[in-house]
Amino acid sequence: MTERAIRAVAVFCGARDGVDPRHLEAASEVGRTLAERGITVVYGGGGTGLMGAVANGALGAGGTVVGVIPEALIGPELAHPDLAELHVVQTMAERKAMMAELADVFVALPGGAGTLEEIVEQWSWAMLGYHSKPCGFLDVLGYWSPMRELVAHMVGEGFLSDRGAAMIRFESSLEPLLAALEDA
Repeated sequence: MTERAIRAVAVFCGARDGVDPRHLEAASEVGRTLAERGITVVYGGGGTGLMGAVANGALGAGGTVVGVIPEALIGPELAHPDLAELHVVQTMAERKAMMAELADVFVALPGGAGTLEEIVEQWSWAMLGYHSKPCGFLDVLGYWSPMRELVAHMVGEGFLSDRGAAMIRFESSLEPLLAALEDA
């Protein structure tokens, strides 16, 4: 299989800090690592929580960060003021479509329902053939272990093919996840 060049990664993650500070540390490290590799970070545009940590990690390493935020969330998510680009859209559907257009691959860090919905939509679109961009979960501290179990359960119950399950990657650190997404 040929290796794909990753120029931009859409990162889906929480707008909250979470309980364990290691989630924030991991998010910052993701931003820093992507920047050091010359990869543009595409994310939800917020300046709080894991979103802010990803952006700040990348910006601190001299990286390019592109935010896409619905106008209604500028207040609650406090749009990050220091981005290379901040696209303000009207709806979440527009946000997801623009992020999908701008990114080569999709990575989910810990987050809530919105994070889960965003990565699962991209995974679903890949299974349907709407795009061929790989998706993965960065399983920080086992956060996504229940999702991995759910995917196996879906396969076991006959609602997800082995091929569909193989289209989503799970790794506990970024470098192996990027390698898997590059080879996908």
